[in-house]
Amino acid sequence: MNTVDIKEYGLNSMRRLKFIDLFCGCGGLGLGFRKAGFESVFAADMDPASVRTYERNFGHDVFQGDIADLTTVPVEADVIVGGPPCQGFSPLGRLSPRKEHARMNTLWREYLRILDQVRPKAFVVENVPEFLKSAEFEPLRREISARGYNLTSGVLNAAEFGVPQKRKRGFIIGMLDKQPSLPLPTEERRTVRDAIGDLPLLPDGVNWHVGRTATAQSLERYRCVPPGGNRFDLMKARPDITPRCWLNKPTGSTDVFGRMEWNKPSLTIRTEFYKPEKGCYLHPEADRPITHREAARLQTFPDDFEFLGNKIETARMIGNAVPPRLAYHVALAVKDAISGERDDERSRQKRISG
Repeated sequence: MNTVDIKEYGLNSMRRLKFIDLFCGCGGLGLGFRKAGFESVFAADMDPASVRTYERNFGHDVFQGDIADLTTVPVEADVIVGGPPCQGFSPLGRLSPRKEHARMNTLWREYLRILDQVRPKAFVVENVPEFLKSAEFEPLRREISARGYNLTSGVLNAAEFGVPQKRKRGFIIGMLDKQPSLPLPTEERRTVRDAIGDLPLLPDGVNWHVGRTATAQSLERYRCVPPGGNRFDLMKARPDITPRCWLNKPTGSTDVFGRMEWNKPSLTIRTEFYKPEKGCYLHPEADRPITHREAARLQTFPDDFEFLGNKIETARMIGNAVPPRLAYHVALAVKDAISGERDDERSRQKRISG
């Protein structure tokens, strides 16, 4: 059984609020809002695989294309959510700057254009934590405040909200007439074992439980890394099969070529989780990287969520998504603020436990 499934979160009895999902990706943020009782009525994204996936899982058409070409939103909604592209703000993006990052960093202005059209009760912007300290944040804050929205912002760690993954994301919540608040951490703590412990150690190819074909040398390298270990363990045990670039760099990131631990949450799942050289992606026990299904579960996507894409497209969708369980708690905070309820820990835990 998938113990981090989010099919049954528990809903209160208030009217279903409608939301628009901009820069929707495959729907991680939207799924959390839907599980909290919101109804998705419109979405937009540029990526074809993400659009197909969102349409399959949410049951309505998605605008595919540059958001600048979205001249009119044809629906009304209570809430707008969305995560403008973050590559230009993330540390990884800054290491590999590209011309399009400059435009990506200002796509929040297109978000505001849609906000002006719809004038929702509330909105949520999600991005990497660095966005909240970037040069773009202050003008965004000023422009939103000028539109009459009260704001709150901060960084949330997914591991504090029942996600079996240490993943920090920045959130901005705005509301008309009311003061929004970020959700408080819950008592839920999930581990890698909770998420993927029931899946076969040998990938069976069922429902994206697909592995990467490793070379004999790669298998030797994997065996050198213990749970909680990383490339430095490989360097010590087998310098003869360690990539020269690592031998020439005796210090640096400790998550590269890392192995997960059963009884802890994983580190951040990024878009190339099937490549151990990119992060802490080795299975806690098997000598292989995690599979697409395992990555999806660590992100808290339920097994019945359908990904429509090839292996690379699906990995990108999974890694770029907001963990739905984290999004769910953000959605509850928004719903409680709209309804006038106080989102304290006791009431939330009661609602979650059902």
